[in-house]
Amino acid sequence: MAHDNATKQALRRAYVVDRQPLEAAAAKLKLAYSTARSWKKAAKDRGDDWDRARIAEDVGDGGVKALTRLVLEEFIPLFKSTIQSIKDDKLTGHEKAEAISRLSDAYVKTVKASGAVDPSIAKLSWAMDVMRLLARFTAEQFPQHQPALLEVLEPFGERLATEYG
Repeated sequence: MAHDNATKQALRRAYVVDRQPLEAAAAKLKLAYSTARSWKKAAKDRGDDWDRARIAEDVGDGGVKALTRLVLEEFIPLFKSTIQSIKDDKLTGHEKAEAISRLSDAYVKTVKASGAVDPSIAKLSWAMDVMRLLARFTAEQFPQHQPALLEVLEPFGERLATEYG
């Protein structure tokens, strides 16, 4: 059975824009799955890669920014709970400083990666980098002040996220 161009376009739209699995899009249009696969492959051979178009559609709709924000939203509670664990654990000042430094490093890397996608996060990345440097500096030069710094870092990190995030 021959299908018109509108059916092919509807299949592409369902797959690319509506993000339906190819099999579901084909079923919705009452097409054989093999026909849908064939049309998708033929389109790719002509230079219309539906998978790339699907990714571009996500990016255009803010998908990457939304994903980036989701990653940060998931990371921040982990950061806070780890800070609390460091406070509660019976660690030496040096061990706490090392843990804070590593945690800050992970946070900075996460935020920097996010800043590459969302420029508004770049400011937060810079601020968190300064916070990491302060934690290292304090650990090296003033280890006796680590407990006080730990007490300040958590709420200050939240303030930075509010101001720049």
